[in-house]
Amino acid sequence: MRSIAFVGAGPTTLYTLKFLLADPLRDVRITVLEAKAEAGVGSPYSPGWNDPAMLSNIASAEIPPVTETLLGWVQARSGAELREMGIEVADFDDRTFAPRLVLGRFFRDQFRRLVEAAREGGVAIDVRTGCSVVDVVNQAEGVDLTWSADEAAPTTARFDHVVLATGHQWPSRQQVRPGYFASPWPAAALAEIPPIDVGIRGSSLTAIDAAVALAGAHGAFVRREARLDYEPAPGTEDFRITMMSRKGLLPEADFYFPLPHAPLTICTPEAIGRLIKEGEEALLDRAFDLFRREMIAVDPGYAAAIGLADASLEAFGEAYFAARAAADPFAWAASNLAEARATHAARATVPWRDALLRMHEVMAAVTPHLDSVQFSRFSRSLKPVFVDAYGGVPHESVERMLALHRAGKLEVLALGDDYRIDTQPPEGGARLIRGGAVRRFPVFIEATGQKVLGAIQFPFLSLIEQGVVRDASSDEETDGARGVEIDDHFNLVADGLPTDRLFCLSLPFIMGRHPFAQGLTSSHAMGEIVGRRLASILGDGHASIDTLPAVA
Repeated sequence: MRSIAFVGAGPTTLYTLKFLLADPLRDVRITVLEAKAEAGVGSPYSPGWNDPAMLSNIASAEIPPVTETLLGWVQARSGAELREMGIEVADFDDRTFAPRLVLGRFFRDQFRRLVEAAREGGVAIDVRTGCSVVDVVNQAEGVDLTWSADEAAPTTARFDHVVLATGHQWPSRQQVRPGYFASPWPAAALAEIPPIDVGIRGSSLTAIDAAVALAGAHGAFVRREARLDYEPAPGTEDFRITMMSRKGLLPEADFYFPLPHAPLTICTPEAIGRLIKEGEEALLDRAFDLFRREMIAVDPGYAAAIGLADASLEAFGEAYFAARAAADPFAWAASNLAEARATHAARATVPWRDALLRMHEVMAAVTPHLDSVQFSRFSRSLKPVFVDAYGGVPHESVERMLALHRAGKLEVLALGDDYRIDTQPPEGGARLIRGGAVRRFPVFIEATGQKVLGAIQFPFLSLIEQGVVRDASSDEETDGARGVEIDDHFNLVADGLPTDRLFCLSLPFIMGRHPFAQGLTSSHAMGEIVGRRLASILGDGHASIDTLPAVA
């Protein structure tokens, strides 16, 4: 009997299992090892990790179904369950942004149903929760996993195929020093911060999540007719939040776009594929030319307004943000929110916004083929545009930021390039040093999101020592910034490691090759690639996959 082990049981493993189990499997034993108490949920949707007020930034219509859609699942819940989740089913449709904890319950239920159906079909699946994998070792005949559970002695077992899907990786200690938080996760710890002056590095969704957790601990959001207000609790007069980032921009609100997306006509996957085959010389500029031509064809008015026809990649990156950077962030947010609401009410698409959404996955295909100079240019000038475009946030998230600002509890700083943040002052917290002025924050939170990690930070030491896990780039300038070496099927690549033995879907280590892989649609695409690959291997002894889904 052949064996497969999954390390981690979040949505990426769930989607991989969906495709692996799509056709009957025989003589296969599947083991799923999950450190948390429940399988299927994943850290971004777990209780304690998230505040109940935190919203997902993906609507039901965008979430790839497992056994059913999120909307169908919500509509099938009992009245008691809906009240417990804080959902009014009459107001919930396929464009609704559900609380993150609701998605966690949904994925937990989908995982259970998928496993039950597989077991009924005769597949042997062993799901072990509360098990922390402490080491992974490549051996001549397979991969040895060692895990511990509760107070029991560590267990070691060998598997033919292993899928590493360990999710996000944050610092092991959240509050590294008094008042200095290396990450906002788990969010439950932020509720213990007293009502004082709090600095947050970052102004995107992760920073918004941190601000929402802090605000909920020291007051409440109250809706009065069409406006959401923030009411501080008594005794919180000293509570203030300062978000800060280089550009000082808040994310834009979610705009309407049709699903499924219309196909591209110029900057297509096939066209990008031909450029890649032609070689890496000037690859980024050649791909950007396709991007430019697509944008001009889709929205000539917008292209003309920002001078896209004659712009370099760098000039476009600056022009994209120029108007927002020149405006007050909250005035822009209010105007942008009104525009976004209007697009949903009219079910009208803003052509250039939709084009950016459609092209970010296509353009991402060039990143593994860029040399260090081109990769740096991509990361500095084009990647932020795509991240901003697909990172639109729920309307209520924008409302909350506006409410906090009106209440005098939130400001956003544009730091530019000439600043320094001292995170080790003797008094704790952090100091912002800018233009000769020093501003002290008794509490400071790093909230810039998941960073790309290199081999040295891989969680399983033996794989590093064996040379199985190694940096994708040997260039000193980009060492570690491009994650670890994997192939198109997410196999770890190393001398002596058989293909299809050890797959890596652990997010921080693949983001160099797949820069936009954070999200459920990417989890689904990666799960399809690996799940179909494994199913083909186990079904007839060899893999034969003609087409692969795009992974950003």
